Amino acid sequence: MVGDSRVSYWYEGRCPESGALLRLPRTAFVEAIACDLMQELATDGVYNREGKMYGVLLVELPRGETQVLKAFSGLLNGCGFIEGWVPPIPGREELVSEETQTLAALEAIKQELMILQKLPERDKYKAISEEFEQQLQVMSQVHRNGKQEREAQRQLFYQTLTGETLSHALEKLQEESRQEGIKRRKLKAKQNAVLQPLQASILAADQQIQTLKQRRKALSRQLQAQMHKAYSLMNFLGKSVSLQQLMPAGSIPTGTGDCCAPKLLHYAAQHGFKPLAMAEFWWGGNSENQEKVQGEFYPACVERCQPLMGFLLSGLKSQVSAPPRGREGSSRELSVIYEDEWLIAVNKPSGLLSVPGRYLDTQDSVLSRWRYCFPDDGEIMTVHRLDQETSGILLLTRNRQTHRQLSQQFQQRQIHKIYEAILAGEITVEQGEINLPLWGNPQNRPYQQVNWEHGKPSLTKFRVIGKLGNYTRVEFIPLTGRTHQLRVHAVKGLGVTILGDRLYGCNAVASRLHLHARELRFQHPQLGKTLHLQTETPF
Repeated sequence: MVGDSRVSYWYEGRCPESGALLRLPRTAFVEAIACDLMQELATDGVYNREGKMYGVLLVELPRGETQVLKAFSGLLNGCGFIEGWVPPIPGREELVSEETQTLAALEAIKQELMILQKLPERDKYKAISEEFEQQLQVMSQVHRNGKQEREAQRQLFYQTLTGETLSHALEKLQEESRQEGIKRRKLKAKQNAVLQPLQASILAADQQIQTLKQRRKALSRQLQAQMHKAYSLMNFLGKSVSLQQLMPAGSIPTGTGDCCAPKLLHYAAQHGFKPLAMAEFWWGGNSENQEKVQGEFYPACVERCQPLMGFLLSGLKSQVSAPPRGREGSSRELSVIYEDEWLIAVNKPSGLLSVPGRYLDTQDSVLSRWRYCFPDDGEIMTVHRLDQETSGILLLTRNRQTHRQLSQQFQQRQIHKIYEAILAGEITVEQGEINLPLWGNPQNRPYQQVNWEHGKPSLTKFRVIGKLGNYTRVEFIPLTGRTHQLRVHAVKGLGVTILGDRLYGCNAVASRLHLHARELRFQHPQLGKTLHLQTETPF
């Protein structure tokens, strides 16, 4: 390591293929280099016009000498290519024309929305409505007073008048009541006649706003999808993969691939440079949300950079040893129990996530490993999920149509699932149903609890299939698919926890959660036949 090697932060992520933790430091020396760059930025007013992230990467060249690379996030004053700075990741330049046209269309939609939202008829409708409402309130009060006076007169007439004189007096009071009703109906009719045209204009504008918003959303998604498919990142194994393949479908935030860290690491890998240390900082005034301060160092952003770190650092041998962070299920291979051109079923090990999470310790998963090993499976998606600690059959699809069809089967409860578990205790019943509504408290995620007021209906069938000492082996058949359904139903429905379930109070010594998705039976959406997938229970 060159210079002061004290580490203040680690850029890190898990290799999507092996699950190994990979790290690149931010050292005191590279921070000093970054501070020199800040001084350069401070002397040139062009860099103070817009706040953004800047980064430096210290690299070792093939002959052993060192060099500093520098990059900025996104575009700088509308430019991506500036001499002396690392260029954008390949892909964006291929879409310049499409991007320009789409951005122009989005700006036009924005202007139309502003006009429609400030439609003069809206203020006019509001003012006239308030005016009529005041008139109706005054009229209602007059009519209430009149009604009370007529009622008093009516009682007096009953006491003082008889015969035709009484009838005539009562008819006169009734006529006054009718006239008041007529006046009210006329005012309401006048109100409707004035307001209905305004209301029709506002409704038409609101419908047009919804249409424009849908069009804006579609255009944005189309452009982002094109960009994410075009962006191609390289790691230090020499492997290139698109953003679309690296991140879960539909969850790629705007701007992914434009940040400093991916730019710097891609460029270094592309040119055979060896990264030694990296630092990113904010420059150009406070950020919009006032969270970033000029001259401060910041870690890799959670949503755009961190999910890419594991891939980008793959093949890099850190100069500073990283302590192992092992966990079950980190082996490279995924056990495939069924595969065809439409779908795949793997036997997920306990300890491995179904899909990658948002943070650096949650990138290793079945989905990310498959995408890394088989990048040609560009539309690969999981149909459902298993808890990280749960092992067993997990379904993945290779195209959107199959994903949609299988998702519908799950939603309509047409997929038959059997789990096997060991309970950390004895139960007195041999079989039955557990019907307890489950609710996830937003303040205590991912913990689930039984809640009869807010909970979602949750139904599980169970059957005892064996006993050994104080432990009970059971089959669970969930008829609904709630988060932690079997784990909570075991505790609240049967009175015992699943062995190894620390979250819900199991204190017995166990190496893992003893819950396994053993069988899955469903109609193959393309072949039209019933698939019955089975695995051996590993405990």
